Amino acid sequence: MSPRPRQRVLDNLDTVYRDAYERARVAGDNARMADLDAAYQREQLLLEVLLDIRDALVPEGRREKPETPDPLGALETIRRITGC
Repeated sequence: MSPRPRQRVLDNLDTVYRDAYERARVAGDNARMADLDAAYQREQLLLEVLLDIRDALVPEGRREKPETPDPLGALETIRRITGC
């Protein structure tokens, strides 16, 4: 299975939080709006890190085509990233 494009994943996150933020704004819930803003920033950062790891583990030529994963290549990349 081919991974979803990076921008699509980030756009989905944005849509979820914008919808919740808009509901809180309409309800006049300033505390909820502040919580959602902080949560969005945290989730976006975590998601970008995970996408970076995914991109490092999936060779560039294989990102668009569904093929069998390369577990040994993935382990080597993890070793290289962690320095182990």
